[in-house]
Amino acid sequence: MPTSFLGSALRGTFFLIFGLWWSVRYSLKYLRRKANAENQPSYGVQRMEFFEGAVKAFFALAGILVEQFVPAGPHLQLYSPKTHSWTDLTHWHYTTMYLFFLLSGIVDIVSHSPLKLPLGLDRLSLSLALFIEGLLFCFRDYSDAALDHHLHSLLAMAIFAGALCALLEVFLRDHIILETFRTSSFLLQGSWLWQIGFVLCPPWGGPGWDQTDRSNFTFLTMCFCWHYVGALAVLAANSAATRWYVGERGPGTVRESGWPRAIPKPDATLGNLATSVSWDKKSGRPCVSKHGLVRGLAGKDGLDATAEQTVLSSLPEWAGVSRQLSLPANT
Repeated sequence: MPTSFLGSALRGTFFLIFGLWWSVRYSLKYLRRKANAENQPSYGVQRMEFFEGAVKAFFALAGILVEQFVPAGPHLQLYSPKTHSWTDLTHWHYTTMYLFFLLSGIVDIVSHSPLKLPLGLDRLSLSLALFIEGLLFCFRDYSDAALDHHLHSLLAMAIFAGALCALLEVFLRDHIILETFRTSSFLLQGSWLWQIGFVLCPPWGGPGWDQTDRSNFTFLTMCFCWHYVGALAVLAANSAATRWYVGERGPGTVRESGWPRAIPKPDATLGNLATSVSWDKKSGRPCVSKHGLVRGLAGKDGLDATAEQTVLSSLPEWAGVSRQLSLPANT
C-alpha cells in the first residue's frame, strides 16, 4: 500500500494540532486546580470538550471525503464487478481510520450536550479509534517494503500508547499524568507521520530511502526516540510558558467558567445580597445600600474597588444597580 507525502503530512498535522492544543490546555487546567480547591467540572470545560469534539469530527469527515472523492479515489465503490477485484483498498484503509475518529468526535459532542451520556464514554471512544488505527497499520499490506513496515511498526507503538492512556482515563478521569502522556503520544504520532512522508516519498521527488539497507533501520529507530524527546521538550516548553503567563497576569487569570478565581462566584453571594435589597414601590426598582451591597458581594474577606466592579459587570441582573451606585474603594 503506497504512502503519499501529502497524505502522511496531513494526517500528521491533525495529530500535531491536537497534541499542541492539549499541551497548553491541560497545563492551564492543572494550574487552575492548584489555585482552586474546588474540583468540579465547569460549564466552560464542557464547552471546550464540545468544541474539541466538533473539530475532531470535522477533520475526520473531511478526511473521509478526500479519500473517497479525489480523482483517483474509489468514489464509495469497494468492489469492481468488471475486474472482480477490490477497488483502491489504500483509500478504504484510511477511510476506515477516519470513520472511527468521526464517531469519537460525535460521542464527544453528545457527551457534553444536554443528553449527558455516561462519564468516560468520550475517552472510551477515543481509545477505540486509536486501537482501530493501530490495528489497521499493523496488518496492512507492506509487500516487500521492509523499511515501510518498520516505520509503521514504530508508529503503532505511539498509537497503542495513546490508546492505553485514553482507556485508563475512562476510570481515572482528569488524571494529569495520563493526560500528559496521551498528549505526548499524539505529538509523537504527528511528527513521526511527517517523518514517514519524508522517508518513503520525499516532497522534492525521487525515490525514497533504500528498503534493504539495514543501517536505515537502526538510524530510524534512534530517530523515533529523538522524536519523542522533541515531543517531551514541546510539552515542557508549553507548560513553562503557560505557568509564566499565568504568573505574569496574576492569579485572576486562572479561571473556571470565565469567573476570576480571586472573586466569589455570584451563586455564593446572592443570598447575602438579598438581605440588603429593598424595593421602591413607585419606580419598581431595587434599592441597595452601599454597605449592604459590599458586604453581600465580599462575604468575609472583602473586595477592593476593581474586584467589585468586575463582579457587578458580570451580573446582568444587577447592571442597573451598578450604573446607579459609585462605590469608593473602602466603602
